[in-house]
Amino acid sequence: MNLLALETATDLVGAALVADVARSGHPGSAVESVPGGRRHAETLAPAIAAVCARTGYGLRDVDVVAVDVGPGLFTGLRVGVATAKALGQALGIGVLPVSSLDVLAAAALERWEGLRPVTVVAVVDARRGEVFTAAYRDGGSGDPDPARSLVAAPMRCDPAALVADVERLATGGPGGPVLAVGDGAARYRGLLGGLPGVGFDLLDGDGALVAPPPAVLAALARARLARGDRPAEAATVVPDYRREADARINWVERRPPER
Repeated sequence: MNLLALETATDLVGAALVADVARSGHPGSAVESVPGGRRHAETLAPAIAAVCARTGYGLRDVDVVAVDVGPGLFTGLRVGVATAKALGQALGIGVLPVSSLDVLAAAALERWEGLRPVTVVAVVDARRGEVFTAAYRDGGSGDPDPARSLVAAPMRCDPAALVADVERLATGGPGGPVLAVGDGAARYRGLLGGLPGVGFDLLDGDGALVAPPPAVLAALARARLARGDRPAEAATVVPDYRREADARINWVERRPPER
C-alpha cells in the first residue's frame, strides 16, 4: 500500500509519501514541509511533487490518500481536503480523514515514549481568541493511536476555559505530567506555564512541535488502515471547521440589525 498524506491544518504545509516497497535508487518514504505563512494553495502541490520525485513513485501509484481534516485554519483545511478529494476522485482511490489533534498527540507520545503515564493536551490556535483542543491519557498501554485514549473530547473554547481544563487534568487526574503541544499551546504558554505539573514539548526552536507533522499523519493513517479502518469515498470527506468561516463571522458582526 502506497499512502500519500496531506497536512494543511495549520501554518505548516506538508506532504508525506510512504511506500511498501522502495524503488531502486529511491527511499521508501519522503516528507516535504513548508513552515510559516498561509500560502497553502501555492505550496501544497509542489510538496506533493517533491515527495513523488524523491520516492520515484507517481500519483497513479498511490493507493490511498490520508488528509488532516482539522480542526484548524479554514483556508488551510479547505485546500487540503479539496486536494485530497480531487486526487481520490481522479485516481479512483479512497481518502482517510484524520484529526489534527490526534496527529499532534501521536507526535508527542512518540517523542516522549519513555514518559508514562502522561496526559497530552493538543491545542491548535483557532485565532479570534479561541483554541481547538483535546486531551489524551497514555498510561503505558503501548497503543500508538491516541484516539483510543481520549479523555477530553475535541472542543472549541477560549484560553480561560483551556487553562481551567488543563489545571483540572494536572491536579485532579490520575497522576503523571501534563504535556501541552501545538501552536495554541505556544501562543498561550504564558497562561499555561504557571500551572503545576504542566510541561511543553519543545515549543521553541527548529524542532518545535507546534504543527501536526506530515510523517506522523502518514504513520497514524497506515496504523489505522492496518487495524482495519476503511478509507472513505472521496466525495464524502469534509473538513472539521468547528465554526463558520471568518468571512461569514465578519459579515454577521457588521450586518446592520434587523428592524
